[in-house]
Amino acid sequence: MLSRARPSLPRPLAVAALAVLVGAALAFPLTVRAQQHMPPALSAIDTAMLRRDMNFMASDAMRGREAGTLDELRASGWVAERARDAGLVPAGDDGTYFQWWPMRRIQTSDRSTVALDGAPLALWKEVAVVTPVDARMTLPVTWVGDVSDDSVAKLDLKGRAVAAMIIPPGGTPLVPWISLRPWRYTGRAIAMRTQALLRAGAAAVLLVADDSTDAQFIAVSTPERRGIYTDDSVGAELPPRRPPVMWVPQALRARVMAAKELTLDLHADSYVYPSVNVVAKVPGTDPKLRGEYVLFSGHQDHDGVRWPMVPGDSIWNGADDNASTSVAMLAIGRAFVTHPAPRTALFVWHGAEERGLLGSRWFAAHPTVPRDSIVAVLNGDMLGRNAPDSAALLGVQPPHRNSLALVDMALDANARVGHFTLDSLWDRPTHPEGWYFRSDHLPYARVGIPAIFFTTLLHPDYHTPRDEASRIDIPKLARVARWIYATGWEVATAPQRPTVDPGFKLER
Repeated sequence: MLSRARPSLPRPLAVAALAVLVGAALAFPLTVRAQQHMPPALSAIDTAMLRRDMNFMASDAMRGREAGTLDELRASGWVAERARDAGLVPAGDDGTYFQWWPMRRIQTSDRSTVALDGAPLALWKEVAVVTPVDARMTLPVTWVGDVSDDSVAKLDLKGRAVAAMIIPPGGTPLVPWISLRPWRYTGRAIAMRTQALLRAGAAAVLLVADDSTDAQFIAVSTPERRGIYTDDSVGAELPPRRPPVMWVPQALRARVMAAKELTLDLHADSYVYPSVNVVAKVPGTDPKLRGEYVLFSGHQDHDGVRWPMVPGDSIWNGADDNASTSVAMLAIGRAFVTHPAPRTALFVWHGAEERGLLGSRWFAAHPTVPRDSIVAVLNGDMLGRNAPDSAALLGVQPPHRNSLALVDMALDANARVGHFTLDSLWDRPTHPEGWYFRSDHLPYARVGIPAIFFTTLLHPDYHTPRDEASRIDIPKLARVARWIYATGWEVATAPQRPTVDPGFKLER
């Protein structure tokens, strides 16, 4: 828990008596000052509006808002319409609420084939291609089984397809539920085993799931089937140039062990989708400061329609992740419309966060306002779950802290408005989740803009169909929204903009 030191009272009685007199004299002015610094439109953030917006944005009608689909565009249009209804002014391109940008997708084509000794494996049922590549080859197979990576390094595997068991990666314990750790554990196990085999000269890699990864075949191969995403830039249309890597369920182990020859005919399709950031603002009232922007950040996309992890439910609604912040931003926008601040409040609902922070990366590189006019970024991600009085603020501790001044404003706002017990563990560079690096504040911090990250942290429903509107703690969501609003109000009214800490440098 974060705590802030308070000065102790002087002990001598004479000084104590003087302090009482001075305190009595100053009590009224200090109370007035505190009231003057309270944000003026807290009541505009109400539970009824949050519940209404949440129930629609995280409904099945939105189909999980997957980036690069009509569902994401439908959600973006809805957000823009709600922002207009709230009185926010367009701040995107060409006088609109939208900043369109091209998202490149590279995907393994369904016409690809993988065969062992001439017998094909069913793509995505019996074999998954880890990364899309173009590869047409026939190679002899060498089975190394569960030989350790150190021992593999001593083998001559050049020019061969190497078949091996997935083995537990060093330094990555299997934690039952945090971030659905089995998924991430499996991905890391595949990556580390592949690296060792490629260093030994393998021309292709075929991995067999072990006991700890076999149950994750569908969960991990589903995003592998979707492919890789990036913004569309020079060279992005090309598939990665790397040896092909595949993996199969444990049931195929005997077949792989007996194989003499691997034949691959892999094709990577590359195409562009539109994605979009929704951008709106409440202009500031001070002629000297309205050209400076306090940026409220979140993402409106989620995972879309996938396999029915929950029987009968294949829609991954993303209520907490991240409809919670999206509707909170609408509420904060209504508060600023009710009582504008000296600086302009800028709201950016980013697209394609789940594809690798693509929308925020695009806006940080191509902002619709001058980049040096953005004084701070207040980002939210997952604001409506877990214990009622708990929350977390990331970007508070070095090396993640890039602005002590901004952190102090957020902590002051929590003391005055939020009253949350703050979890500091997830902000540490040693935390296994690396949570700081997984939300939309990151691209802004990397380009030198003061940035912090509000969250109520992960839960077992994270990235599952169970993340539904009915599970959101709406009173808590309102309380977090008021805390973020209070922080933004303090930034928007401060005489000086928050500064970036000298020497700020992330650990990765």
